[in-house]
Amino acid sequence: MSQFSHAVDHYWQRCLAQTAAHSQQDFLSINPHLPEGQEIMLLKRDTHTRAVVTPEWAARLALAPHPIHDETTFRQHLAAHGVHLHGADWLHYFTEADQAQLLQETTPAHIRPLSQADQAAFSQFQSQASEADLDAAWVELDHWSVWGAFVGPQLVCAASMYVWPDSPLADTGVLTLPAHRGQGFARDVIRAISRHACLQGFEPQYRCQLDHVSSAAVARAAGMRCYGSWEVLSTDD
Repeated sequence: MSQFSHAVDHYWQRCLAQTAAHSQQDFLSINPHLPEGQEIMLLKRDTHTRAVVTPEWAARLALAPHPIHDETTFRQHLAAHGVHLHGADWLHYFTEADQAQLLQETTPAHIRPLSQADQAAFSQFQSQASEADLDAAWVELDHWSVWGAFVGPQLVCAASMYVWPDSPLADTGVLTLPAHRGQGFARDVIRAISRHACLQGFEPQYRCQLDHVSSAAVARAAGMRCYGSWEVLSTDD
């Protein structure tokens, strides 16, 4: 198995930790310290699946009298209480070896960090993207870190990161204008912004829906590897 960083493994182990007495700890944990909006989570890695809920949700779902030892039973129990999870995301990270190689690279001349001074170029960039692409990528100029690739004066690809609260993870979004796709811009921008995040002490994270094949291909092209799939409580019900 690929060796991901201790920081990544420790974060997910902490989320899945059994911090309250519970007899179903082989599959289901109860953890009062889950992040806001993630009070119910399901993490799959290879053939191993773990679920975790907060004590409040455990009580609301009346989990104690209902032994739950597998994903199917867990989902059935959620559905019976009118609770659903968002569609799963693939989680991608750099392995320790790949991250070491990343840190040895230099950033290409046509890629650089963006700031509010690039507002005009960024607005022009957004105006050439569809609403669907903008929503899916969620690349924003006011995020923690923003990088872009230029062709002459034109911004053709941008990536941004925001840091998950109480975590070492910097979540990444990337968007390339349609006319410039397939030329490696997204790969190079992701590697540049990821190198910056690593140097600042964060772990780059790239998420995409399970059926978003092209997005998963971008993560692989950038040198990231799949850690597993992750689902959280849906707030749309």
